[in-house]
Amino acid sequence: MKQINSIQKKIFEYGQQGMRLFATSSFQTNSVVLLHVLSRIDNSIPIYFINTGFHFPETIRHKDKVTRMLKVRVIDLLPHVPKNMQRSPSGDLMFTFDPDYCCYLNKVQPVDALLEQYDVWISGVRADQNSNRGNFKEEEFTKHNTIRYHPLLNWSTQDMESYIAFYDLPVHPLEEKGYKSIGCEPCTRPVNGDNAREGRWTGMKKTECGLHLG
Repeated sequence: MKQINSIQKKIFEYGQQGMRLFATSSFQTNSVVLLHVLSRIDNSIPIYFINTGFHFPETIRHKDKVTRMLKVRVIDLLPHVPKNMQRSPSGDLMFTFDPDYCCYLNKVQPVDALLEQYDVWISGVRADQNSNRGNFKEEEFTKHNTIRYHPLLNWSTQDMESYIAFYDLPVHPLEEKGYKSIGCEPCTRPVNGDNAREGRWTGMKKTECGLHLG
């Protein structure tokens, strides 16, 4: 509860300064924690779902279920470049030959435009997810001088699981099939071990979509 109070205090401070806030969510299982916290503090804060067009159907259904349950304001954020222009000359979709640029077009570029409209970006990233995120601070500045606020940065996996269990929050339906970190369907695989991020971009050196790189 002390952690929740500190988040509430920080968001209140932003509001008192007249700052415009938004959050992003991938609607994985752990995403519901931040969404639940925000719904209790201020459910008018817009939550942007980065709709790449490549999500699992289960993710879309889970998003709709969580949105109805928490009564949060969810907005689909779509890429600026249509899918028919995200192909090679032979017709292959971008993710098959340049996944970094695919992520840029479908995730980074749309969020980049949002950062010009808002003062604070609330993100649910955690330090224990990978080494890159382990270097984050609770508050950082983007290139647009927008504040990145990471309220759950120091929460552990156990903290997240305990919160979900305590409030009986819904779990993403693909969890039971071994999907522990769920992104776009072509670039996500189930995993056997404890490292959830191993299921993303399997066989590549890529570990981030680009949203959370400097």
